Amino acid sequence: MSSKNKSVNLTSDSSSIELDIKEASVGPSVVDLKNLYKETGLFTFDPAYSTTASCVSHVTYIDGDEGILEYRGYPIEQLAAKSTYLEVAYLLFNGELPSVNNLQEFRSQVKANMILPEQTKTLFQGFDESAHPMAMLTTSIASLSSLYHEGIDVKNYKHQKEFFFNVLGKTPILVANIFNHRNHTNMGQYDEDLTYAENILRLFFGGDTNYEINPVFAKALDILLVLHADHEQNCSTSSVRLAGSSGTNPYAAIAAGVAALWGPAHGGANEAVVKMFGEIESKENISKYIAKAKDKNDRFRLMGFGHRVYKNFDPRATIIREECHKVLNALENNNNPMFELAQELEQIALQDEYFIERNLYPNVDFYSGIIYQAMGLPKEMFTVMFALARTVGWATHWCEMMAQPKLKIGRPRQLYLGEERRNYISIDQR
Repeated sequence: MSSKNKSVNLTSDSSSIELDIKEASVGPSVVDLKNLYKETGLFTFDPAYSTTASCVSHVTYIDGDEGILEYRGYPIEQLAAKSTYLEVAYLLFNGELPSVNNLQEFRSQVKANMILPEQTKTLFQGFDESAHPMAMLTTSIASLSSLYHEGIDVKNYKHQKEFFFNVLGKTPILVANIFNHRNHTNMGQYDEDLTYAENILRLFFGGDTNYEINPVFAKALDILLVLHADHEQNCSTSSVRLAGSSGTNPYAAIAAGVAALWGPAHGGANEAVVKMFGEIESKENISKYIAKAKDKNDRFRLMGFGHRVYKNFDPRATIIREECHKVLNALENNNNPMFELAQELEQIALQDEYFIERNLYPNVDFYSGIIYQAMGLPKEMFTVMFALARTVGWATHWCEMMAQPKLKIGRPRQLYLGEERRNYISIDQR
């Protein structure tokens, strides 16, 4: 590769072509392959798109080798320590941190959309009480497309902005309805004097007039929302972009993201971690289960360790671990068996050569489920909380994509290994 002329040469048996390099502001630059097939008749083969840049984006930067995560250039450690979720939401959407007045206006626009249409309210009556919350969230967000469809011009900035605030305002109400539907409880009321995170707790638990918001819980929840707000071109965000590239209704595109997030290899991992703790049961069984995790013939998988992108420690995991201590201290329950099990498992794995060689460090899912469970949320709600936070990232990426003047529908290629062309034989001749 030559940095001087910003190109690379690709040589085959019969020809050689020059491919331009597009330089990133930070991180790896990319080889521009858009003319590769036209020039050579070849496609690239990149299963899971692990080395393919599918889009241009200005939103989030990740350096997995160094354990770096930044929103619009701001390190996640600074944002988690100093900002709030709504401030981060403003930053993601607008590209800059807000002034006090900017943030207040932004908050008012979100609040104005925290009302569900009657048709959506009745939708929950059709769900069985045992329905998984992620199935309910996928369906209910998709249902918004039936109410907000006619008149939406996906290329119109005003309409994009209206969608952004509508989906950001309605998602916490949908999630609160899901929680209370499953629990057979009444939903609390929004309070103008409370923060975004405090209002989420109030919506969940405030139907009980005796409920008091624990400030430690509210702070931990806000930090979790900040940490989960965006994560570059992951599976669910890419699903939103791919679905949205067809020009589909934006709420349907967000529903595609929710569906993708549900998987245990993605957002569903936090639920899977708690299930794993239940299977291990006690610290005495850790060695046995670590041996099972190393056994290629065993189906057991150690959840919450390693990350597709991070080859170092997930920077979000360190922050969440500290918050986990604070939440359990607030409960006067620092001897929580699950937390003790998590700590012991972490320490053993971090000293084990098998995990060290494979860079299997605790990730964001390892401790988040413990915090949510301490707050009173069942494990089935953990991924829904992830989706609640990630909605702002999905909506931001959708708006960014729609602003591109030469947007084309996503259309991955394949390496075909099936049969060559054959002649049909009628059934009576076979």
